Amino acid sequence: MIGPPSRSRTRFLPAQRSVADFRPLAPMRIVFAGTPDFAVPPLAALVQSGHEVVGVLTQPDRPAGRGRTLSSSAVKEFALKHALSLAQPQTLRTAEGRAALEAWRPDVLVVVAYGLILPTEALAIPKHGCLNIHASLLPRWRGAAPVQRAILAGDTETGVTIMQMDAGLDTGPILLQRALTLSDIDDSVSVLEKLAKLGAPALLEVLAGIESGSLVSRPQPLDGVTYAKKIEKSEARIDWRRAASEIDRQIRAFRPWPIAETTHQGEQVRVHRAQVLPVSTATSRPPGSILGLEDGLILVACGEAVLGIAELQRAGRRSMTAREFANSLRSTEEFFE
Repeated sequence: MIGPPSRSRTRFLPAQRSVADFRPLAPMRIVFAGTPDFAVPPLAALVQSGHEVVGVLTQPDRPAGRGRTLSSSAVKEFALKHALSLAQPQTLRTAEGRAALEAWRPDVLVVVAYGLILPTEALAIPKHGCLNIHASLLPRWRGAAPVQRAILAGDTETGVTIMQMDAGLDTGPILLQRALTLSDIDDSVSVLEKLAKLGAPALLEVLAGIESGSLVSRPQPLDGVTYAKKIEKSEARIDWRRAASEIDRQIRAFRPWPIAETTHQGEQVRVHRAQVLPVSTATSRPPGSILGLEDGLILVACGEAVLGIAELQRAGRRSMTAREFANSLRSTEEFFE
């Protein structure tokens, strides 16, 4: 069993170890609940670990793409490929929705970006409770979009937290944390890939601690709590009156969705990649003014400093380089709105 919470305020950030370091003496019955790509590496680590993955929960298939055809989650595709028992309940709030979880009789339920709320009835089913891999260093960025909010805020560090789940929103006791330095070129895609690789061996280390009885949890600090609310499409609109550094973080945070956007001559333009230009670059032109092409970048005046756009996309067309876009400009006095 997991030991009682420790009152120590020291973060659990020991040296990183690999998946191969943790081979169970007595394999546990694991149920895994997850949905997106971020959840696949931990599930793969469990399959390779020697533990028994007795079932997988993932969200129901959803319409996707222009044709709105039903699309399977990344976790479902992995589960089918590896012949794992699979269930896709619409909710776990009903006895019917929890039937598969009950039937699998798990020792532990591991939850990674599942997307459905786990009621107290579901949390009580596993023998050793429920573990969650959260993509932040809790208590910072509890909630739905921790990676995007960390990038938007200009955080220089994030990480993964393995915690015991309770009825609150990412409020459970901390079991283990791994830190990750954020660079000024990281976007949501690259950060999630790195965190998924950090989280997989950390999860196996926690399971080894449960197996040996040596694992001790600690409560989350009361200070430093922030909430990562769900990303809204309206947040993708670029306001060129803001500083170039803020707009750059917006572009990086909103890849691959919803993708930062602006308007050029009444047409939507999505901005995929950009960078803040050196402080020496200055202009007296109004925010949003297109200053020209330099070193493969479209230079755009901002409320503070200048942003260089490397890749962008007109509505309904393929993504294009800055040079391709610049070749379509009709004058030297054009601007983004």
